[in-house]
Amino acid sequence: MIRDWMPVLFCGLAIPISLFMWIGNVAISKLWNSTDFEEFRVITPLRWLFSTLAPLALMTMALRRRSVSKSGGALGILLAFILSIASHPFFVSLIVFFFSSSRATKFRGHMKRKFEHDFKEGEGQRNWVQVLCNGGMATQLALLYLIDCGSGERAIDFVKEYRSSWLGIAVMSSFACCNGDTWSSELGSVLSTRDPISIISWRRVPRGTNGGISLIGVVVSLLGGLLVGFGYFVTVRYTVEAKVLLVSPPQWPIIIIGGLAGLFGSLLDSLLGGLLQYSGIDAKGKIVDAPGKDVRHVSGLRILDNHSVNLISSIVMGVTMPLMALKFWPTR
Repeated sequence: MIRDWMPVLFCGLAIPISLFMWIGNVAISKLWNSTDFEEFRVITPLRWLFSTLAPLALMTMALRRRSVSKSGGALGILLAFILSIASHPFFVSLIVFFFSSSRATKFRGHMKRKFEHDFKEGEGQRNWVQVLCNGGMATQLALLYLIDCGSGERAIDFVKEYRSSWLGIAVMSSFACCNGDTWSSELGSVLSTRDPISIISWRRVPRGTNGGISLIGVVVSLLGGLLVGFGYFVTVRYTVEAKVLLVSPPQWPIIIIGGLAGLFGSLLDSLLGGLLQYSGIDAKGKIVDAPGKDVRHVSGLRILDNHSVNLISSIVMGVTMPLMALKFWPTR
């Protein structure tokens, strides 16, 4: 349990930590400029403070709600800090994914307990491995953005801001993929009135089987991705200067790209899960991910686990969706 004094301690530490990092940023920028490197953009003290305080507050709230374990919260603070210091739309994409997927995970938990052998009712749902596999790709891309483009918010414009636009779409798509997949598996499994169909064999399989899809699961995967894209779009509208937006292409296609990333990411996850994840049903009628006594094989090979599949899907969507956006994005 998180003690009542923990938020106060975090708030107190946020100021000296952010001030220390700002001083280091200024020192490094002076060093780089003195050695004829390209001018390094100094991050303001206010941004350091926000990027320190906001992740601490976010993870404190998550720990109180038991949405993450202690290890997941510790790693989540680091990932959220990197995303926030790079670009606020990245941080908002994380927030939208984290809270909406956490709600989806807890939705109708009494039903999921009937067919998921390892379901835990709201208790430490995400550990550090899950946090890394869902947010690792986006954070890596945010680091590339920070190194290549500097800290700050930019409109999506493949003509004038190609690299920042490519990386921005990639970060958002990675989170949209994870959100779409989570919504599909967590909501589709309990909202659908019939058992899902295997994406490999096109036969009905028990609920909770890796690779199982349903119509409502496909629809909610699209909606989950759209929500992340919408969060990114709204943040861009309110953080990028108005004069920049006036001369930039329309930003609303980011919502569509998010929806497609959620949809395609969910289908890719199901395809990989149906082929490379083991699914069996035990004597109690629950889906298990490893063979054992009284376990009947349903589908898949025991090559990857759910975390690996999530990571691979987020990587693929993070790399491919910017190419799609580049092809269809309006120039004005």
